[in-house]
Amino acid sequence: MKTGEIYEILNAAAPFCDAEAWDNSRLMLGNLDDEISKIYLSLDVTSELVREAEAGSLFVVHHPLIFSPLKSLDPRLYPANLIYEMIRKNISLIAMHTNFDKHVLNGFVAREILKFEITGEREFLVFMRADLSFEQLCAQIKRKLGIEHLRAVKTKNFIQNIALCTGSGSELNQSLGVDCFITGDIKYHAALQNLENGVSLIDINHFESERYFGRALAPFLQKSEIEVIISEQKNPFTYY
Repeated sequence: MKTGEIYEILNAAAPFCDAEAWDNSRLMLGNLDDEISKIYLSLDVTSELVREAEAGSLFVVHHPLIFSPLKSLDPRLYPANLIYEMIRKNISLIAMHTNFDKHVLNGFVAREILKFEITGEREFLVFMRADLSFEQLCAQIKRKLGIEHLRAVKTKNFIQNIALCTGSGSELNQSLGVDCFITGDIKYHAALQNLENGVSLIDINHFESERYFGRALAPFLQKSEIEVIISEQKNPFTYY
């Protein structure tokens, strides 16, 4: 099967034209006529993934390996070290970032992982319904996502209306009209602003909220004739 055929399946699931202008969701390495042997799904391209992958395979990742313009390709440094090795092993690369957030990932995490009732979706946001105390909501999220500790801003004792954005979405919390906003990578000043505005926040971390990328994408590739492998990527952070 050719890379181009897989690209069309991915484009039907989450059109690449819907990616943000600043994003780099695309075929990043290889060409559409390449014959591929296996597909690996991963949140990121890592040295472990490149080392273990079969030559002639295709990586489909969430985070683009090349994001900012590269001024040099030093094989001793990231990301050039991975690019060199992928070229050597004839590995192709497709990134699905903001287009996949909008069309698939946020809804998948809300519905399949957190098990919330979805009341609406808008761009990067999923709106959900709950009838829980703030403490109950935190406990449920920790259990479902396998997070031991949460950072949170509590402004309300009881939560009914929730918005979710996986990854890093604190800049989206403007006049959402919800009791609680759940996202990752919440910065100090965003936390202070929401505290003053009376909106509760729960920080579910970047990796923990997006590590379901492979599980969310795999069903779309079931009809392909190629083996699909979901990479078990490790969190780069260690918590003490």
